[in-house]
Amino acid sequence: MSRARPIRLGMIGGGAGAFIGAVHRFASRLDGHYQLLAGALSSSPERARESGAALGLSEGRIYDTYQDMAVAEAARADGVEAVAIVTPNHMHFAPAKAFLQAGIHVICDKPLTSTIEDAEALAKIAAKANALFILTHNYTGYPMVRQAREMVQSSTLGALRVIQAEYAQDWLTESIETEGQKQAAWRTDPARSGAGGAIGDIGTHAFNLLRFVTGLRVGELAADLSSFGPGRALDDNANIMLRFDSGARGHLWASQVAPGNENGLRLRIYGDKGGLEWAQEDPNRLWYTPFGEPKRLLTRNGAGALDAATRISRIPPGHPEGYLEGFANLYSEAAIAIRAFQTGSAIPPEVHFPTLEDGLEGMRFIEAAVKSSSANAGWVAL
Repeated sequence: MSRARPIRLGMIGGGAGAFIGAVHRFASRLDGHYQLLAGALSSSPERARESGAALGLSEGRIYDTYQDMAVAEAARADGVEAVAIVTPNHMHFAPAKAFLQAGIHVICDKPLTSTIEDAEALAKIAAKANALFILTHNYTGYPMVRQAREMVQSSTLGALRVIQAEYAQDWLTESIETEGQKQAAWRTDPARSGAGGAIGDIGTHAFNLLRFVTGLRVGELAADLSSFGPGRALDDNANIMLRFDSGARGHLWASQVAPGNENGLRLRIYGDKGGLEWAQEDPNRLWYTPFGEPKRLLTRNGAGALDAATRISRIPPGHPEGYLEGFANLYSEAAIAIRAFQTGSAIPPEVHFPTLEDGLEGMRFIEAAVKSSSANAGWVAL
């Protein structure tokens, strides 16, 4: 990619103390493709100004509201070209709508919105907008995830039969949302998180990952969503059986009450010719087992690495790349797409990033899982 000037970036949310806002900022600048110039960083004007000043934003580009920012930046000759939305789920729709309608590209944290109605409305808005929408399902940015995807597409595993995805954490084992823990408070609140708890927060990541790697469409699912935290309104543990249109079968487990698990995202894929296993906490390794042969270890940029993985790797094998680099890969892929859009060029076919359609599918996944579990409906079409 040519070293063009950095894309002018704004941010909604992500002020002082916000974990995901800092991650987006690290990711956006890792490869030098963006410069953060403006922001409405908090729902509190005072915190927004303090956060903007701490990040070195000029006083005139620190906004009290996203509405003011969208209007002002769209009117500037040097206004932001893209905006990162890193707010709680219920505050994705309105800012995304405002910036898309202003012709500013949107890079939005997942899930897409807090309700399926907002997701469908946003899809209609985006279809008419003169701007791109990128959703940060960041685990699709890992090189060995891209390697797995290419191996599936080339039929290395043969016809897929069984897909197992899991995402296990333990940070909500105790009801810390009642003790003033900010992240826990909004993620367990239906008004801010939406209908899904663990299934929306991390289950959508597991779902998106299995869809990205396998390309298989889920036709129907049967879900059992549980809430173990006393008085907790949203699920903190989910077991979901999956039936794929191809005839393959699968299972997805998402839990935030599994002691001993920090960020245990794992994917296992089995076909009639072999299997793959990948774990996010050891992301530079991919295990491949041809049927009837010994298990083989494939490493990022190591022997057997495919072009899909090496094109988004930065350093030689044996030097770990992890969460921030994977996240940065999505920002870099988005930069390629934005620059192609600006010049009227086609986005290169090897460039991949989650789209609004992926987000809409994730919202339908949440809706179907909640329906299946709450109504004891059994199998529900997706």
